[in-house]
Amino acid sequence: MTNPETLQNRPIGVFDSGVGGLTVVRALMERLPLEHLIYYGDTARVPYGVKSRATIETYSAQIVEYLLAQRVKALVIACNTIAAVAGDSIRAQARGLPVLDVITAGAQAALQTSQNHHIAVIATNTTVNSNAYARAIHAHDPQARVQSQACPLLVPLVEEGWLEHDVTRLTVREYLKPILADDADTLVLGCTHYPLLKPLLREEAPRLALVDSATTTAAHTAQALTAAGLLRQSGDSAHYRYCVSDIPLRFRAIGERFLGRSIDDLETVRLG
Repeated sequence: MTNPETLQNRPIGVFDSGVGGLTVVRALMERLPLEHLIYYGDTARVPYGVKSRATIETYSAQIVEYLLAQRVKALVIACNTIAAVAGDSIRAQARGLPVLDVITAGAQAALQTSQNHHIAVIATNTTVNSNAYARAIHAHDPQARVQSQACPLLVPLVEEGWLEHDVTRLTVREYLKPILADDADTLVLGCTHYPLLKPLLREEAPRLALVDSATTTAAHTAQALTAAGLLRQSGDSAHYRYCVSDIPLRFRAIGERFLGRSIDDLETVRLG
C-alpha cells in the first residue's frame, strides 16, 4: 500500500507549449508555497496554436508521459491551446490523477464574478476559434453571453517586455474597442501571457472585472489537492524544477519576467 505521506510529497506537474505557463507556476508558488513543482515548457515546438489537433494531442501526450514518469501527484495544463484541444485526452491519460486547466478555472471564475451574465474573453486566435471558453461557460450557464476577441499581437509584445509601452497600450485599446462598446462586466484573460498586462488593462478598461486564469487555476489546484488529501502540509522548503525542450536565446530573461524570480534549475529534456 502506498504511503500517503509519499504521495503528498510528490511534485505538481505544470506544463505549457512554451514560457507563458510560468505565470501559472508563479500563482501556484504564491497560493501553495509548500508544494514542489516541476514545469515543462515545449520551447522547441512552440507555438502550438498553428498546429493541427492531432499534433497538439501527440505533443501533449509526450509531455504528460514525461511528467508521470517524474511521479507527479497532479497535472496542471497551463496552456489555453492545450486545454482547448487536448484536455479530454490528457484526462484519459492521467491515471486518475487530478488534472486542472486554465480554461475550466477561468470560466468558472468568470461566472462567479459577472453580475450581468455578459462575459468577454481575450485570447489567441486558436483559443478563440476553439470556442472552448464559451463552451465551458455555457455548460454552467446556458443564458450567459460570451464575447470573444482574438488578440494575436499581445503575446510578442509581452515577450518583448513592452508591458507599458505606448505601442502595447494602443494595441490593447484597439482590441478592447468592441468589448467596451458593449455591456460586458467581466474580462477573462484567456492567455497565460496576459496577466503581465493587468495594470495596463485596468487602466484601459476600468469598469471590467478582470479574471486571471493563472490565479484561478492555482485556487482550483488548492481545492483539488485538499479534496484528494494530497496537500503537502509541512517539511523542508519547496523545490522547483524547470524543464524545456530547447533553451532559446532570451528564454531565461523572458521566463524570469513571467515568474517574478530567478530560474536556477533549468534543464533541457527533449521529447518525441
